[in-house]
Amino acid sequence: MHHPLISENHSKLRSKIREFALNEIKPIAQKLDENAEFSVELTKKMGKLGLFGITIPEEYGGKNLDTLSFIIAVEEIARVDSSQAATIAAHNSLGIAPIYNYGTTEQKQRLLPKLTTGNHVWAFGITEPNAGSDAKAIETTAHLKNDQWIVNGQKVFITNSASELSMGVTLLANTSNDINQKEFSAILLEREFANYKAESINNKMIWRAADTGRLVFHNSTAPKENILGERGKGMRIMLETLDSGRLSIAAIGLGLAQGAFDMAREYAQQRKQFGQSLSKFQAISNKLVDMDIKLELARNYLYYSCWLKDNNLPFGKQAAISKLYTSEIAKEIADEAVQIFGAYGLFKDNDIERFYRDQRILRIGEGTSEVLNMVIARHLEI
Repeated sequence: MHHPLISENHSKLRSKIREFALNEIKPIAQKLDENAEFSVELTKKMGKLGLFGITIPEEYGGKNLDTLSFIIAVEEIARVDSSQAATIAAHNSLGIAPIYNYGTTEQKQRLLPKLTTGNHVWAFGITEPNAGSDAKAIETTAHLKNDQWIVNGQKVFITNSASELSMGVTLLANTSNDINQKEFSAILLEREFANYKAESINNKMIWRAADTGRLVFHNSTAPKENILGERGKGMRIMLETLDSGRLSIAAIGLGLAQGAFDMAREYAQQRKQFGQSLSKFQAISNKLVDMDIKLELARNYLYYSCWLKDNNLPFGKQAAISKLYTSEIAKEIADEAVQIFGAYGLFKDNDIERFYRDQRILRIGEGTSEVLNMVIARHLEI
């Protein structure tokens, strides 16, 4: 593709990821979805391809690529299967990025080389049963005792937290010693030592082949040194991390929408009714044109948002807009794609059925559409 922000290296990366997605993911995506199976083997293959630690420096085992490279990789994976894209997106943007951005040299040297191989994943624990959009309602606590953090509480709907590959979680907890005040801090809990319970959540409508977990902490422990960043700065770390995370969710929305469009266009050209291809009917061609326009606008704005981040410019508003817009067009394009397929699009042996389900999480995860409107309004100072 010709785009002012796309280099030759970006194009080569896109081709490599697309080939992998078509050859390695597409043949088994439907089965994994049907069985609600997180594939350890496929995850490790994605690791060998270099999809873990894309933006992390080489000294920690990463590829040291820019944000746009990461977004292109997520987009191309989501073009075939959102579950695998979610694994990559969550691990890179929510899992290891905060460790790199806020961790001590010791924390980075100890954890990141293990987390850039694909042999392990790392989670970011914010959401609780009573704390969704209202993150300040978090009830999980962490108190220092004998130079150990003692953690009690629970987290839910946490990506990359319960499979055998999950090595730990960055936990947002209340570390205040005053029951009348809250002090939010981020703490690194390593699964091997922390003694917490991780349960897989399998009865999902969306991302059925991704690892989604429920975590329960009952006097779970972490060394005092495992605090990430400064004590009491956990909420700031969370908000800054979510800005970057929204770019990767936007990439999933863009990739899913592109994949749905590609399927709808191919079907419309092949399917004949009334003696001609569906694509020859203006009602159908107009749908495809509208889809293509939305994809062009979404891609341009998302790539612009990545350029801002890579150039150390403010990008929080643009990340919110990208995530909001791509999640909306993913809904619209997946819906119109099913309409073009007609009854054939309503069965599980058709990939478009999975795409139609998977788009539904995009207007909820990492900031609901309603919350993102509030975020954008705040940037407008209204």
